[in-house]
Amino acid sequence: MNRPLRGLRGRLLIAFVLVTAVATLTTGALTFREARVAVLQQSQDTIIKRLRAHVDGLAPGIAYPPTQSDLERVALEVAAAEPAQNWRVLATYRGLQATSRPQDTFAELSADMRSAVGSRRAAVFQRVRTDGRSSLVVGLPVTFGEPAERPASGVAVFLTVPQTGEQGYVDALVTAIGRAVVPALGLAVLLALLAARGVLRPVRELRRATRSIAEGHLDTRLAVNGSDELADLSHTFNETAAALEESVAELRRMEARARRFVADVSHELRTPLAAMSAVTDVLDEDAARLDPDTAMAVRLISGETVKLARLVNDLMEISRFDAGAAGLQLDDLDLAESLRRTLAARGWQDTVDTRLPGPGELRGRVDPRRLDVAVANLVGNALRHGACPVQLRLYEREMPNPAADGTVWAVIEVTDSGPGIPADVLPHVFDRFYKSDTARTRSEGSGLGLSIAAENVRLHGGTVRAANRPEGDGAESGGAVFTVEIPLGQEEPEEMEEPEEKEQPGEKEVRET
Repeated sequence: MNRPLRGLRGRLLIAFVLVTAVATLTTGALTFREARVAVLQQSQDTIIKRLRAHVDGLAPGIAYPPTQSDLERVALEVAAAEPAQNWRVLATYRGLQATSRPQDTFAELSADMRSAVGSRRAAVFQRVRTDGRSSLVVGLPVTFGEPAERPASGVAVFLTVPQTGEQGYVDALVTAIGRAVVPALGLAVLLALLAARGVLRPVRELRRATRSIAEGHLDTRLAVNGSDELADLSHTFNETAAALEESVAELRRMEARARRFVADVSHELRTPLAAMSAVTDVLDEDAARLDPDTAMAVRLISGETVKLARLVNDLMEISRFDAGAAGLQLDDLDLAESLRRTLAARGWQDTVDTRLPGPGELRGRVDPRRLDVAVANLVGNALRHGACPVQLRLYEREMPNPAADGTVWAVIEVTDSGPGIPADVLPHVFDRFYKSDTARTRSEGSGLGLSIAAENVRLHGGTVRAANRPEGDGAESGGAVFTVEIPLGQEEPEEMEEPEEKEQPGEKEVRET
């Protein structure tokens, strides 16, 4: 199953979103931190400034050493100076202390802060949170005398101010930043999609172009836009495609020239071979009256001439297949009778066992000449390379493949009782000029018979395949089996009609083997 997030598009999208989200959240966090510090710092500086102003105004009137009543007066007056701020004040001097509110324990004040105020002349502050509420605690030592001297008096004033307003500002800031981050993330996703689309568009075009070339459209090219790495990739792809197109075109030209050369050579050889065949026929008739050495030479020349004529005819047939000039001349035939004539024409009726339907039981529209060539090649191959008994079987079968629903197919099987076909040879038995024994440079056949048989079967829209028969399946030692399947009831082709050729005088029909 495809997982989109594992693709390049998904990875780019995730990377863009993560980077944008981290940047947005970091910016929001830093903005919140700076704004919070600014709000609290401003509030803190204002409170300390006011507290110092009130204490400095009361300091000249404080008796030294102060009494309990003096401390109470200081605490009450400082608290009364800012009635709207809800100040709570604590005044201390050594073991004495007084609060602006009766029985106020001043729980927010820590021992460390008391010690810090006692050892310094500057204000000390601390933010504390109790019962879910934030407060600012300020400690200020009281000094007397001129500003240059300001000796420590031991009197200290502590102030606790609730920071409800400041906390409200901070909460509102958090809400505002949160509301800003969500649209920013949405915008980041949109920008990530657009960026991923822009980056991946050339990649998708490259994929489509690659598939197009794989389908055979070698003239496919990419539009080169810009001068970035993707543009360089598109340019390189175009150069590669152009080189590939030129190479394939050259290979096709070479192949066409080679096919034309074979066809021309074969055609030019037909006339002298016809003359040679006529001469060897005459010499064969007089061979009995010649001396033994001359007779042997005549028979050798005659045999080689027959083989050469067979090879030339096979090459001509192959060239017609390659040029697309081979066509079908369909006729309604009794297939069993056609196979019997093929065997009788070559004197194989007593050599090959047959299992054929009765007269008129299996008819079909086929090309009789091409069917004769295909069957003769398969039977001749079995007789040469297999072992007797060789069997020829014909029967009908419906739907050998799903694409032929309801079509009746004729099945022709040629089996022998030889050693079979080696496993490494099976995939190549229908290749041109293929011989299983590479050390055997010459043989009776041309190496094209099975290939011609396969081409003739394909012209009928059929298939041919080779296999080995399992041992015990009607044979003592297995053997090879060639199976031909041809659909019956074909229509007469309108095009691709085979060109008529005039047979040269004396030419022998040896095409089937």
